[in-house]
Amino acid sequence: MDTQNGCYDFEPGVFCWVSGLVPLGLASLHSSGTRKLNPKSMRILITNDDGIHSPGLDVCAEIARGISDDVWIVAPETDQSGVSHSLSLNDPLRLRQIEERRFAVKGTPTDCVVMGVRHILFENPPDLVLSGVNRGRNVAEDVSYSGTIAGAIEGTILGFPAFALSLSISAQTRQYPNWDTCVHYGPDLIRKVLAQEIPRNVLINVNFPDCPVSDVKGVSVAAQGNRGSELLKVDPRHDGRGNPYFWIAYDRRERPPAGKGTDLAALADNRISVTPLRLDMTDEPFMTKLAMTLK
Repeated sequence: MDTQNGCYDFEPGVFCWVSGLVPLGLASLHSSGTRKLNPKSMRILITNDDGIHSPGLDVCAEIARGISDDVWIVAPETDQSGVSHSLSLNDPLRLRQIEERRFAVKGTPTDCVVMGVRHILFENPPDLVLSGVNRGRNVAEDVSYSGTIAGAIEGTILGFPAFALSLSISAQTRQYPNWDTCVHYGPDLIRKVLAQEIPRNVLINVNFPDCPVSDVKGVSVAAQGNRGSELLKVDPRHDGRGNPYFWIAYDRRERPPAGKGTDLAALADNRISVTPLRLDMTDEPFMTKLAMTLK
C-alpha cells in the first residue's frame, strides 16, 4: 500500500480509496488569485461524464492537442451523466490504463479528476483541466446536475484553471452532432480566456451551438439562464410483471423564450455561450439582510 496516496497496486489494474488528502502547495496554486499560463508548455488533464468510449471525449482531446502536446485523459469507465459533483467514499476506485496517457476509472468525473491530479500525475500535475465535450448542452439548471460541470468544479477546487465543454444537440442532430464546431472554435477560445487570467475559484462553462461551423454567429459571454421547474416530470411505467418503475424526464412541450443575455439565448441564436461560474454560491445581498434580521 502507498500510504501517502491511499492506493493499492494490482495487476492488471489498480484500485484506490479516495482519502482526505490535504491540498498541496503545488506550482498550480497561486497567491495572487489569478494564474497566467504559457499554452505551449501546458499539461492538460481531460475528463468527462459520458464515459471513456464517448466520441465527445476524443473531440475534447483534439481540442486540447490544438493547444498543447502534453494531454492526459482520465475518464469514467461508464456513463456518469447527471451524477453532479459526487465523490466515491464508500467504494474503491478501479483504475484501468487503456493506452499511453489514457485511463478509465470506475467512478465519477470528480473521482477521475482526483485520481488524475493526486495519483496519475501526482509528481507533475496538470496546468489545465478540460471536462467534456458533453453530448448535449449544460446550461441553466443543468449546471447543478451535470457531471461535466462537476469535472471542471473539481479541477477548480484543486487549484487549476478549468473549462466545462458541451455541445448542444437536437432530435435532428442527436445521431450526428456537430463535433466539428467544437474542434474549430475550441482551442482559440480557450487560449483567449486563459490570456485573461481566470480568477481563482472560478470555472468556465462553454456551450457550443447546435449548428455547423459556418452557421456560428460568434461568442456570447452570458449569464446562467433559467428554464423553469415546470418542465421537469416523472414518467410512470410498468414492467413485464406489472411492477411500476419511473423515468425522470423533461416535458417536450414548447419552452418559454430564453431570457436576454443568458446561455439559453446565446445557443438559440447559434452563438457560443461562455459563462464564468463561481464556487462560492453565497447570496451576499440576502446574507446581509439575514444578518440584520437574525442578529
